[in-house]
Amino acid sequence: MPSPRQPTGERRPRALVIDRAWRDLGPGLASLSGPDGAPLTRTVKLIVLPLIVRPAHRPELAADFLEATAAARLEGLIRGSGPPLMATAQWFTLLKKVRRALGVVAGNPQDLYFQRCFELAVEHGVPRAGADVTARAVVQDVADTTGGRTVEALKSHLADTARRSLIEVELAAAWESRPPPADAGAAVALAAEALEACGTPEGAAHSPAYAAMVEADHGGLFGRALWAAPRGVWAAGDDLPDHLGLSARRLPPRPEVGRGASTATLPAPLDRTLFERLFVVLQSSSRREELPTVPELVARETGRSCAPLGLYDASLRVAVVLGGGLACGLDPLGTGQHAPGRTAAHRTVNSRWRREASVLRARRMTVSPRPDPGGGVLDALAQDLRTPWAAYMRRLWVRLHGRDAHDAPLKDLASAWAVLDGVARSVMMDHRAKVRAALRSLAAAPVVAPSAAPAAAPDAAPDPVLAAERSGA
Repeated sequence: MPSPRQPTGERRPRALVIDRAWRDLGPGLASLSGPDGAPLTRTVKLIVLPLIVRPAHRPELAADFLEATAAARLEGLIRGSGPPLMATAQWFTLLKKVRRALGVVAGNPQDLYFQRCFELAVEHGVPRAGADVTARAVVQDVADTTGGRTVEALKSHLADTARRSLIEVELAAAWESRPPPADAGAAVALAAEALEACGTPEGAAHSPAYAAMVEADHGGLFGRALWAAPRGVWAAGDDLPDHLGLSARRLPPRPEVGRGASTATLPAPLDRTLFERLFVVLQSSSRREELPTVPELVARETGRSCAPLGLYDASLRVAVVLGGGLACGLDPLGTGQHAPGRTAAHRTVNSRWRREASVLRARRMTVSPRPDPGGGVLDALAQDLRTPWAAYMRRLWVRLHGRDAHDAPLKDLASAWAVLDGVARSVMMDHRAKVRAALRSLAAAPVVAPSAAPAAAPDAAPDPVLAAERSGA
């Protein structure tokens, strides 16, 4: 029986339907769109899906692939929302201007204002006379609702010398009192069973493997094994790193308090300081008012950072084990390098990646004798596909860590699979965007004719990979 996540017959990817309907709205949506005109990920997540599509009330639009009738209805909903979306874009531009004038720097403006801007657009239409007053009130109200749960508040809290010393002592004590190493063999076996069940909705709904893993805290056992002897814990080949990107070291270090963080230079998840862990939570959360206060966040993170896999909740630890099992078999280029242990979940994710034009180009580069015209940029992007587990595990852990901070466990295998598959899609779309950006840069660069480039044979067969790229497949 085919998975409902794979297109059959006339089904169309929901993401593609949204993308094309969005582009048909025309100009005026720049502040809600990426450089190529597609809606931003946060635009889809915060505005299009919850406020326009509303899949909870329209279950026929909740699937990743839509029948022709459902796709047409989705297109109609988005096109019919053109005026409020245009107004939303204008309100967002105005709120950012007011935010800068007020000196507000905490939080991501998209997370904080996107939904409020849509509400303003529905209520008031486009910004008119007096809109500055309304925008100022919204910015101040949003700043108040964070309750001091900001990066600046975190920095101030950790700047106190006495408090820092106490936290360092607590970290050392928590690290020294960790439980002893454990055997992770049972966790690996059950993880494979659960990933096989993810291939069908019936399996994901009724497989007992996930519940058994959570009840026995197999994620905790697995994390304890990674502390001591990571080699072979993932039941993967020696060509994979011990921690699949969760740590750059053989054994994860004891967390330090830290003094700052930068998104561009964040280390691997298990190598991060207390500050870096909470920096990501505060920066990425769209519901900061639901988080504990900064002092409580710090106190909880002190213990969490020394817990197995850096997580408290047993279901989220199990999700890391499942994600590692999936990551070990990720093979976008179809090399067959990690074929043993392949499950239905692997087949679902890998087949989707291999249909990507950006992946097809990378595959062609791995066998092409021609040099990379981008000076190594495209080759670096191809290398990302040779080691896909790093980006996958990093993003998975961050997403699970955010759920842990919000006390949001994964209640069943279907919920866990939604996260695992969603992370795979997110990594794939990020790679697609990087390839497109690189190709745009190359297209804009001056063309230098090669001095001794061999001419293509006149009767040469067309390159199917290049054709796929040109068609946007």
